[in-house]
Amino acid sequence: MESRKRPSQASSEPEDSFTTPQKRVSAEQLLDADYSRWGVEGTCRYLRTEGLEKWENTFREEKVTGVGLRYLTDPDLQRIGVTCLGDRLQILHSLRKLWQTRSDSYKVFNDPIHGHVELHPLLIKIIDTPQFQRLRNIKQLGGTYFVFPGASHNRFEHSIGVCHLAGRLVQALNERQPELLISCRDILCVQIAGLCHDLGHGPFSHMFDGMFIPKARPGLDWKHEMASVAMFDHLVEANELKPVMEQHGLVLQEDLDFIKEQIAGPLDTNATQSQKWPYKGRPEDKSFLYEIVANKRNGIDVDKWDYFARDCYHLGIQNNFDHRRFLKFARVCEVDGQKNICTRDKEVGNLYDLFHTRNCLHRRAYQHKVGTIIEIMITEALLKADRHIKIRGSGGRMFSLSEAIDDPEAYTKLTDHLFEQILYSSSPELEEAREILHNITTRRLYKCLGQTTQEANMPTNLSQETIKKWEAELAASVPQSSSQEVDLQPEDFIVTAIVMDYGMKEKNPINNVRFYCKDDKNKAIQIRKNQVSKLLPECFAEQLIRVYCKKTDERSLEAAKKHFVQWCMDKNFSKPQDGDIIAPELTPLKASWASSNEGDARGANGLNGSARAKTQLHFQ
Repeated sequence: MESRKRPSQASSEPEDSFTTPQKRVSAEQLLDADYSRWGVEGTCRYLRTEGLEKWENTFREEKVTGVGLRYLTDPDLQRIGVTCLGDRLQILHSLRKLWQTRSDSYKVFNDPIHGHVELHPLLIKIIDTPQFQRLRNIKQLGGTYFVFPGASHNRFEHSIGVCHLAGRLVQALNERQPELLISCRDILCVQIAGLCHDLGHGPFSHMFDGMFIPKARPGLDWKHEMASVAMFDHLVEANELKPVMEQHGLVLQEDLDFIKEQIAGPLDTNATQSQKWPYKGRPEDKSFLYEIVANKRNGIDVDKWDYFARDCYHLGIQNNFDHRRFLKFARVCEVDGQKNICTRDKEVGNLYDLFHTRNCLHRRAYQHKVGTIIEIMITEALLKADRHIKIRGSGGRMFSLSEAIDDPEAYTKLTDHLFEQILYSSSPELEEAREILHNITTRRLYKCLGQTTQEANMPTNLSQETIKKWEAELAASVPQSSSQEVDLQPEDFIVTAIVMDYGMKEKNPINNVRFYCKDDKNKAIQIRKNQVSKLLPECFAEQLIRVYCKKTDERSLEAAKKHFVQWCMDKNFSKPQDGDIIAPELTPLKASWASSNEGDARGANGLNGSARAKTQLHFQ
């Protein structure tokens, strides 16, 4: 009777009453949202919801719980009796759905470049550590911020952007080619590598490992990638993240090696010579995963994608490369026994644009003559302050600035704040360093005398000895027509060698890219430059020699310019250009410099009569 009354009672309620209708939930849907808490029966119930009932007994016999689902791979399924490839792919596809289930523990970052970025809880754990938060205080472009007012972005936001793009690329490959058997662990490890690839950057980014360390500790082969690996190990240990990683399905030794190998390459440097496959983290059939964060094969990786987009946005420079288009066409094909990431043949022109954009960014921003001299001045200040600033590291030991790279705990405390720490200090030992930084803030900078290029057969990597020799030659290169009113010494000159290339020195990186055609998506092909356009560059690297003068008074600068022009003549370098100081009576002194087409044979070997007459007239 009670059951008969319920409908009438419900209908007797006022029509305007607010009641929440009850949902009908089947027993199969009452699974715990956290599948790591499932028992064996919970796993079997999930298989039923996915239409995989015939494998229930197999999973039950193997006692596979929810935690075990994270570790299941294709070989595991074969071992327990799932012999058909189609069945294994169906099971792995269903298990990947669990990984894609979102929960409240995921966090969303609103990024100006990529929009709303959603990150896995383990990634959040890494972000919320002192070692990663340190990146907030390291400028992405170092001294370039003193030239471009918008370039205030930092390594923190760049690292999150690389993590996001790494996840998007690996997910795109997984969805497009499920036969690659990309596991949940693979995806998370690639994202962690993208997140942590820049942990080792020092104050003012590339200035620290490119200028300061080579001068503070000459002979030491140290790069920020090596420091990133050391800092990642320190981050994991100091914050006790290994249990958290295991909780999220990572296999510690194997996956930690994989993460570090993506950042810095093979961990065992001897293995590259003795073994065909030098990596430990993943087998050779997952070789394409090593091309996502830092692509050693051709340089097309998500690190570049992010800093192209981010730097152009903050610098106010147009970015000609759209990574979203590359994501649409990325596929994995087999090349010489290995699986490589390839793209459509029609995208070859866009990839040349990618490297052209890289070159433009270096010319217009990264190697800007004022930004470079500011970084040189900051380096000089840090060298003078090196032994006077002490940083507490592990065990209470104190380190100097240049020694802090040997101790991750001390290195964690090194950021761009060193500039203000020295500038606002009152210590007498820091007076010289303080004066240099004060000159930067008041814009009393060293002056650029100009830049030149050397002949093609000169080495692109100049040693410190060669640079010191050139600085001495500059001081001694006094033009005959010049009066010795100013005494210039080698230490008054600064010579910098700047290499402009497409990322692989003198090589064309596109030669290492493989493409596929619309009609055969699994066959990788190579596209040569002459098949693309005759307007593409013939040379893919050049070296610029840029010379600065520390003395900034007018007489010294005029004399230094004359020294520089005479030195270029003596060294048979190209005509000086792009200088802050002009010495019109000295150019063109060489016949070849007067040619309107400096590169042709006639301009290099001699001028016609008319041009010779004009040159002689110019000298009078």
